[in-house]
Amino acid sequence: MLFNSFVFFLVFLPLSLVGYFVLSKYSIKASIIFLLAASVYFYGYWSLAYLPLLLGSIAVNYGLGCWIKHFKDSGFEAGSKYALILGLFLNLGALVFFKYFDFLLVNVGTLLGQAWLPVGIVLPIGISFFTFTQIAYLVDCQAGKVSEYRAENYGLFVTYFPHLIAGPIIHHKDMMPQFADPAAHVFSKGRITLGLLIFTVGLFKKVVLADGVAVFVGPVFDVHHASLTMAEAWVGALAYTFQLYFDFSGYCDMAYGLSYMFGVVLPVNFNSPYKARSIIDFWRRWHITLSSFLKDYLYVPLGGNRSGRTRRYLNLFITMLLGGLWHGANWTFIVWGALHGVYLIINHAFRRLFRGDVVGRERSQGSSALMVVSGACLTFLSVVLAWVFFRASSVAVAMDVLKAMSQGTYVLQPGNLAGLNRIMNLESGILWVLACACIAFLMPNVDDLLVRGKHLGIERRLQTTVGATWFGFASVIILLLLAITETRGVSEFLYFNF
Repeated sequence: MLFNSFVFFLVFLPLSLVGYFVLSKYSIKASIIFLLAASVYFYGYWSLAYLPLLLGSIAVNYGLGCWIKHFKDSGFEAGSKYALILGLFLNLGALVFFKYFDFLLVNVGTLLGQAWLPVGIVLPIGISFFTFTQIAYLVDCQAGKVSEYRAENYGLFVTYFPHLIAGPIIHHKDMMPQFADPAAHVFSKGRITLGLLIFTVGLFKKVVLADGVAVFVGPVFDVHHASLTMAEAWVGALAYTFQLYFDFSGYCDMAYGLSYMFGVVLPVNFNSPYKARSIIDFWRRWHITLSSFLKDYLYVPLGGNRSGRTRRYLNLFITMLLGGLWHGANWTFIVWGALHGVYLIINHAFRRLFRGDVVGRERSQGSSALMVVSGACLTFLSVVLAWVFFRASSVAVAMDVLKAMSQGTYVLQPGNLAGLNRIMNLESGILWVLACACIAFLMPNVDDLLVRGKHLGIERRLQTTVGATWFGFASVIILLLLAITETRGVSEFLYFNF
């Protein structure tokens, strides 16, 4: 079930909201169990085959969390560490098996001179997100940061449908108080309307912008990559740059808006990353919760910046390399992660050598407009080049595209109908890329307009009859956008593949 489908918006969402708020009048526990059941149904709608995996993962991790608590309360610290190690082994073992077994099988076979074929294991949707969420939970349990152990609350924490499939990665300590807060279980017309408005913006990004510019990506990366002109290669790379941007940004807005309707505020996961002035700034804005997870649960345990400059740079590189591998079992993702690791090392080294900044801190004094603009342009160019590997089906395809971007011929010679069609698509692609660039670089994001510190004020104003007007307006726009996506064929969000 996709957020951008009629069955979700006209059936699943209304029934979930009604059931949740009606039951909340009688029992908060009952409403939590109902939302848990709705979220499990949402996941099972995709494929019943992997529902046991999700439920089994929840049961095992919840049991391990209780086990860790019991050992800590009993003063048996070693036992809690053993339970944590067991949890990490089981979670990462499942992730490696489903996501990386075929990749490892083929590559180990190549090293041994054997032509081992992939088994064809199907990746369960959302496994990366619910695995990382539960790893964070177990680590927090061992660190004594978890105080809520009710089974129904934990089940909802993992399966909560607005975040289950593609994030954000959430923390137990941030979500559990919200699930138990009586105020979150009180129906609010203003809250529903504000959530619907945020959802509408996200749906527009997905249906109009991401899916609109996507038609110029496939021909470049999947069909003509070996015979591209320079213009085609750049349009294809930029088209994917903005497709991924608006696809993921749209999902984050839709997830945030949906959750807000239920009175639960998800962490902001996307904050205009193409406006970043450096790669460090980019990773503070792109997939914010994944960046925080990699920092807190990988970079810091590796030693962070505590063991000297060389070790710090190595830790950065390893973190980004594994962050790239998290996105998929392909050498292209490993190269993408390695590139960003190198980018971050250069960025930190540049700051230390030429600006005297301490680690991770922006300095505004002395920064000329030329430096700011140069930094932003260089950052964006670096991100675009890395996205080529992220999108390509193989490193060879990525190199074809990059070669055309740097050395390709400037124009196509339209000697036949196919050539003429490619030129026409190129002109349309340029217009789409320019339009997307204007929106990404010049327009404020939803966080600026509706989210950051403005919930209550906007929500109160939407409680009035004006709110009813906005609710109706947003509903009509959503129905029109859903009609568009149904006509084209409903498309999945790109991050569903990771």
